[in-house]
Amino acid sequence: MEKAGYVFKQTRICIAVFTCSVFWICLFYFHFNGFETKAFWIVNQSRVPTPAKVMNQEDTKAVVSQSENVTSVSSFMKTMISADNKSDPNVLSFMNTMISADNKSDPNVLSFMKTMISADNKSDPCGGRYIYVYDLPSRFNDDMIKDCGSINKWFDMCKFTTNCGLGPKLNNTEVGVFSDEGWFATNQFTVDVIFYNRMKQYECLTNDSSIAAAVFVPFYAGFDAARYLWGYNVSVRDAASLDLVDWLQKRDEWKVMNGRDHFLVGGRITWDFRRLTDEETDWGNKFLFLPAARNMSVLLIESSPWNSNDFAIPYPTYFHPSKDLDIFDWQDRMRKLERKYLFCFAGAPRPDNPKSIRSLLIDQCKNSSVGKLLECGSDESKCHSPSNVMKMFQSSVFCLQPQGDSYTRRSAFDSILAGCIPVFFHPGSFYTQYTWHLPKNYTKYSVFIPEDDIRRNISIEQRLSEIDPNKINEMREEVINLIPRLIYADPRSKLETSKDAFDVSVDAIIRKVTKLRQDMIDGRTDNDFIEELSWKYALLEEGEYIGVHEWDPFFAKQKPDNGN
Repeated sequence: MEKAGYVFKQTRICIAVFTCSVFWICLFYFHFNGFETKAFWIVNQSRVPTPAKVMNQEDTKAVVSQSENVTSVSSFMKTMISADNKSDPNVLSFMNTMISADNKSDPNVLSFMKTMISADNKSDPCGGRYIYVYDLPSRFNDDMIKDCGSINKWFDMCKFTTNCGLGPKLNNTEVGVFSDEGWFATNQFTVDVIFYNRMKQYECLTNDSSIAAAVFVPFYAGFDAARYLWGYNVSVRDAASLDLVDWLQKRDEWKVMNGRDHFLVGGRITWDFRRLTDEETDWGNKFLFLPAARNMSVLLIESSPWNSNDFAIPYPTYFHPSKDLDIFDWQDRMRKLERKYLFCFAGAPRPDNPKSIRSLLIDQCKNSSVGKLLECGSDESKCHSPSNVMKMFQSSVFCLQPQGDSYTRRSAFDSILAGCIPVFFHPGSFYTQYTWHLPKNYTKYSVFIPEDDIRRNISIEQRLSEIDPNKINEMREEVINLIPRLIYADPRSKLETSKDAFDVSVDAIIRKVTKLRQDMIDGRTDNDFIEELSWKYALLEEGEYIGVHEWDPFFAKQKPDNGN
């Protein structure tokens, strides 16, 4: 009897242990796998007309807090926003409820979900394209226009800020040079104003930053830099930049991604915003070196090849069409022109710059029977006449485009507008700059002659004469087809089907921010990124990696004599 009682007690103990084990196994299973279970349940219930019970805000936070692995959240999102659910308003409503205001406490994941759901809503033509625009204090934009006389020390910029930044209308006084509509005396440094006014007409603006694909900051950075370039101390030059980032960093919209979904336009070259020291003799302000600015995407007419926070967009030209037909008619005219000069150059020498090849180009133009020169010295007014410049470009097959005061020059865009094939001498003048707007294969639309070839007295006439006529026709057609992407439409209108430089730039920003958000959700980081080689990344094809490049010598930084 005693033995039997012992066995009975032992059996009860075993059963109790087994039951406890099952209980704890189930508890741990549902604790760590509840996310996938909930997702599976929701997806399978999404076809039911009556929506499943929506989790309240506390439930949502609890679920997310249980998941320490960001990838599982991404998996959950992908399941929720599956192909079957894209057209189901019940599921979208459920997700929008889930991503309520209280979820801002997890900005790296939850704050993106509403935007991503918006992008997958096929019934919304603006899904994934919404832009939120800050209503900045007027000191950051409109007040600069009101005080336009102070923007430039050397001439009055006020007339160039008219017509939404396009400047005064140009009359077609010289028959055949311009078309009847869409031509303005546009200053090359007014893209800040043009871009903002185009943004006001953007079809997918939103007042809800939580569904925005990107956030636009309408700060006239170029005008701010220009008004203090000469004769002001560094404190004055930096004041508006510091004021702006202080204002931005206090905003909830900024805190979501610490500004990495923000972008702005500065209508000048990158070097005006990259003062290296606080010495009074150093040039420009230090806006692009501010930590907050380094998080934003800054669109400039010339970017730095060694930095990753600025991106080049086209200089404004004189042509700002208001409808597609204006573009198509202009393109047809450029195709039919007779071009009597093989090559031309519009510009002035740079005697103070021993590295400049401009004097050599001028000599070759003067000494060639098929070359045309438009000299632009300080006493020359011909180059300040849009009709003179465009007339010469329209009469030439090739247009020489050496470096300007920096890598780039507006003339390159004027020549393309005239259907003239550009000839570049440094890859930083075009190829590594406007990568959003140009084909990666630069030989399709241009000719590249290294500067050293010109210094060795290579004949430009001979080099260009060797190009097959059929190849020239193909290149010219490519150049003419590029025109819509490189011009800014009239901000007071909207093109029907053509995408202009504004559209291409906004699309590129949205792609950039979307990829960044997806990488953050998936937990991907690019620890191998080398900022000093920034110029190389945009040139890569899919699957390619950074390596030795033929243009490395053009972008190798010279070290001081002491080796530091």
